Amino acid sequence: MIHSITGLPIRKTIPFSNKYCFFSFLKIFSILILTILTHTAIAQQITTDSTSYIKNTTDTNAYFVVKNIYLSGNKKTKDFIILREMPVQKGDSINADNLNAQLEKARELIHNTTLFEKVTVLPVLLNPHELDILITVNEKWYIYPIPTIELADRSFNEWIHTHNADLERLSYGIRFSHFNFSGKRDVLSLDLINGFRRKISIDYSLPYINKALTNGCKFGAGFSQTKEIPYATDAGNKLLYYENDGYEMNEWNVSASYVFRKKIKKKETFSVKFTHLNISDSVSEKYNPGFFNSRTATQEFVDLKYELKYDDVDNIMYPLRGNSFSLLVNKRGLGFTGGLNFFSVMPAFNQYFTHPKNWYSSIRLSGEIKLPFTQPYYNTKALGYEDNYIRGLEYFVIDGVAFGLGKFDLKKKILHFEVPVIFKTNLVDKIPFTFYAKTYTDVGYVYNRFDSRLNNRFLYGGGFGIDIITLYDFSISIQYSFNQLGQKGLFLHR
Repeated sequence: MIHSITGLPIRKTIPFSNKYCFFSFLKIFSILILTILTHTAIAQQITTDSTSYIKNTTDTNAYFVVKNIYLSGNKKTKDFIILREMPVQKGDSINADNLNAQLEKARELIHNTTLFEKVTVLPVLLNPHELDILITVNEKWYIYPIPTIELADRSFNEWIHTHNADLERLSYGIRFSHFNFSGKRDVLSLDLINGFRRKISIDYSLPYINKALTNGCKFGAGFSQTKEIPYATDAGNKLLYYENDGYEMNEWNVSASYVFRKKIKKKETFSVKFTHLNISDSVSEKYNPGFFNSRTATQEFVDLKYELKYDDVDNIMYPLRGNSFSLLVNKRGLGFTGGLNFFSVMPAFNQYFTHPKNWYSSIRLSGEIKLPFTQPYYNTKALGYEDNYIRGLEYFVIDGVAFGLGKFDLKKKILHFEVPVIFKTNLVDKIPFTFYAKTYTDVGYVYNRFDSRLNNRFLYGGGFGIDIITLYDFSISIQYSFNQLGQKGLFLHR
């Protein structure tokens, strides 16, 4: 029975062949520019504004009482959305020695809502014992009908190296997003995608539905089709694809979530998702009967999830200081064994350090375990997907039911400049560019009942590169990486 291993010969990977080098980089550049233009509206700009210093008192035991908090610049966003993020409120007392740190933390928390391009938080001294707080925000443009181009592959490099930058593997369409639909930080998204992959989906999230501003909800529904199915992984840890004349995988789903956010930095989410999945009979009956561990090509299942997130960082989109933690617990199916049933736990921890002279470092530790260990191929994704990959091993997928991953970065800010916008706009007058030079090392391990080139052994990779941060924290990483197999190459990440 074919599962994650087919016994095919291992094929050596060479990141960029001479034959396609020039042509591939032209295509990378074109897609990269289009991606920048279509996605720069999804995050926020790094600001370096800090709170003003009050120097009127030298008594470190003195306290200021916050008499009033004034807001300006929020034409769309409701006042309570901003005040909800404040660590201090009207009537609170603040130690004079801790005032600047408290107001800077307030600025960071408001900025991390991703609603504003720029935030300033300033104290206004009224007398030796009282002050007002003035919060000024520059709202982003919230409505984005974004032309979208998507790759069928896991990365730019895989698209170029494995498929020679085949344009027929692109999907295209429009993504409409409103990131502040009613001024309550609620998000409405609609995707209409065609091409190699078809997709139509709608999602809506409302962060607060009660007077205490602690509970929220999310709803979503979608339908998608794709022309190929990654039905197995060979002995060299490369995906094998089934493709025919039509759309070989069809899926529709509906989901609902309830969100608890009693504290500013901590959020808990309970969600339920129902999925109906249909694949080509050839996959489940011929190419990989272990795909679902069933010859049935149609599956229906429920995912019950609990997610805990804690964020205490300076910039949620590109952190340089602070720490974050997440825990995802997922129960798939209503049974305990057989079929697509599993129970998984996935923790992740990130620590970011700021050092003198614009040096920064970070540590990321993450992992997952799925029970029972006997799982169909469909449930064995581990390293090589989304953010869970080892730099230098991007061309490989390492399947399994348990994995651990560590990422270590050291970077230095080497350049920052701003380019004036040549056309008049109320949204932004300058486009910032910040460059960080970095070096990194990744380590990992994946357990699988079936052995392969990279399963069940210590994995590592590393290299050096440059991060480019621009408008709304849109980032591009250009990395030259190597791995334990002696392979090396240039990789692009967004």
